[in-house]
Amino acid sequence: MTKRLLAAALVAGFLAACVASALQFALTSPLILAAEKYETAEAIAPTHHAFANPLIVLAHAGHDPGGEPQWQPAPGLPRLAFTALATLVSGVGYALLLGAVLVAAGREVTPSEALKFGIGGFLAASLAPAVGLPPELPGIAAAALESRQLWWVATATATAAGLYLVAIRRGPVAIGLGLVLIAAPHVWGAPHGPEDISAMPPVYAAQFAARSLAIGFAFWAVLGLAFGWAWGAVAGPNGVTRRSEVAA
Repeated sequence: MTKRLLAAALVAGFLAACVASALQFALTSPLILAAEKYETAEAIAPTHHAFANPLIVLAHAGHDPGGEPQWQPAPGLPRLAFTALATLVSGVGYALLLGAVLVAAGREVTPSEALKFGIGGFLAASLAPAVGLPPELPGIAAAALESRQLWWVATATATAAGLYLVAIRRGPVAIGLGLVLIAAPHVWGAPHGPEDISAMPPVYAAQFAARSLAIGFAFWAVLGLAFGWAWGAVAGPNGVTRRSEVAA
């Protein structure tokens, strides 16, 4: 079971990362390069966009609170390669998590079923956190990294648990509790930085947020479909997972 899960996750993660990387290079990388032109040497601490949308991995450096420049890969091919590699690692990790949830839930692992769970992953890991912390371009004021990271993890976890209760458990109590979990992080509120005025045209930020979410949806959709296909075509002929197999 473990080998089967790992094999399917590797295939799904690779395919999803290829799609996401191609879309990033075509849709978001030009916006990032344009936004970097508006940054100055006095820019605030780097905007860690990975916690607003963990799929958009930026090979971008800023300055820490002490003014020291942070590491960044060289422009051109090294930056593209670093971004693609980070996306691949994220893809395999998310695919493993997706497969583990499918197996634990005792669901039949098919492309259609895995796609449903993939959409749930998009809602939990991308869309819900983006409601409070939309993906941001370099040079935009942001709250402290630790607080943003903590809020993202809490929001993703609460949303995933809420979706499980609403979509799988389905009882009245479960649905009520699930809705509370989904809403709780937003009622609490996301951490935000100071309201600074940026020289960057607002359309850049709007386009980046919209395109990032679109890429996130494509990533999760491909991840689910590819995992369901790989489970049967690559990992083995039998695509049905029963609870009795989990311990195998």
